[in-house]
Amino acid sequence: MGNHGSNLDDILAEDMHHWYNKFMKESPSGLITLFELKAILNLRGMTETANSYVDQVFFTFDMDGDGYIDFVEYIAAISLLLKGEINQKLKWYFKLFDQDGNGKIDKDELVSIFAAIQDITRNRETNPEDVVSIIFERIDVKGEGEMTLEEFIEGAKDHEDIMNMLKNLMDLTPVLVIIVEGRML
Repeated sequence: MGNHGSNLDDILAEDMHHWYNKFMKESPSGLITLFELKAILNLRGMTETANSYVDQVFFTFDMDGDGYIDFVEYIAAISLLLKGEINQKLKWYFKLFDQDGNGKIDKDELVSIFAAIQDITRNRETNPEDVVSIIFERIDVKGEGEMTLEEFIEGAKDHEDIMNMLKNLMDLTPVLVIIVEGRML
């Protein structure tokens, strides 16, 4: 696919047959395990926090909870990341952030996720604690120290700067480029 694979417009233009061929090339069994995902993305030597984040991403995409990402889940995930409506993306972010699955996200969960993302991307321009403080200051208006899905979605949509921070922090374009270019080690 070459250099133009790094352009999201090119990724969006791919047809289903092409995506299927890429998926089957990476995983001939038709199922991707967590271990295979980490190999595809060349994720080695990560901190425990970053490793937990990748695990959380995997289990978020594993919609039926069977321990594998099948082609339908794979396409649904890529479609969401590339073309999903803002509400869909915010719901996905929330599910990803809610590490303990209690239906609420707290400061520690967000700091952990943002620090893990920085560990993976090596982008440390922003302090995770500062970002989380801003998010909670603006969205957690009751001062409870945690947010429900509804609070998170409404609050994020009401603050353009928070939406921009989330988009920048959660930009998975480099991951999609690796998948599109078929780099598997």
